[in-house]
Amino acid sequence: MHKQFSFIIFLCLCIQYTSAQELYIMTEPASNMPAKSFGIRLTNKLMPMPFDKSYSYRIEPELMFGISKNFMIHGNLYASNMFTQKFMFEGGAVYGKYRFMSVDNLHSHFRMAASGKVSIIKNPAFITHTKLHYINNQVHEETYKIYSDEIETDGNNSGFNTGITATQLLHKLAISGTVTYNNRWKNISSPTAPGISNHMMGYSLSAGYLLLPRTYKNYKQTNLNLYTEFLAGSSLDKKGNFIDIAPGIQFIFNSISRVDIAYRTQLTGSMSRFNTSSWMLRYEYYFLNALSKKSNER
Repeated sequence: MHKQFSFIIFLCLCIQYTSAQELYIMTEPASNMPAKSFGIRLTNKLMPMPFDKSYSYRIEPELMFGISKNFMIHGNLYASNMFTQKFMFEGGAVYGKYRFMSVDNLHSHFRMAASGKVSIIKNPAFITHTKLHYINNQVHEETYKIYSDEIETDGNNSGFNTGITATQLLHKLAISGTVTYNNRWKNISSPTAPGISNHMMGYSLSAGYLLLPRTYKNYKQTNLNLYTEFLAGSSLDKKGNFIDIAPGIQFIFNSISRVDIAYRTQLTGSMSRFNTSSWMLRYEYYFLNALSKKSNER
């Protein structure tokens, strides 16, 4: 029984390794996490705020569950100092993904999946910024509200999104594309913001390359993956769009934990946004086969 259980664990680790370059930093691939497993993820974001040259920090703890080989769900919480001077809890989200197509070959595979996400956030609909003016040696305060047409369900906005993802693995290179529809809801305890976009299409194109190891010997080898991701949005109910680029580097340890480092910045755009660049640092750990009945019986 022990040998059989160990073989199952090793097989899951091998599967995790072969698709390591699909573990995109900014987006989700069409592939799923191992079935009957769960993971923990802690994401940290540092965001320069262009209107006052300050920085906002957001932390996102997350639980991930591989229900089956085709279905997985995530649960997120958000906290930041982006909308207030104090660090505060912002809300949460639930994400689900179902893989409905899988074509496997020896050194390649193709996957397609449908996904959806619902976020409930209690942030204000705007950021209040106070600007000081010196007139006749006296200080005058001017307070104004900053709005964003971007629909960001990772902490900024209540709402939902749904989309389709296609991922192609070709040996050490993995390419993935996603199209989503995003709908903004009214944030909890916040009035509806006038004149902002409530409907947006989102697009992403991601490429990941397995740089190390060059030769696979065992699952304990550290993986080094390089990523370049393009993320775009286009408003459906008013004018405005953007295109971002997000290069990143990823380390995978023992095939069950990973560290991501990425920088995202806007290449071009006409959409009003709270910020146009951010740094990300993430840690992730998987408990393989933890949800199986055999694991519980042991």
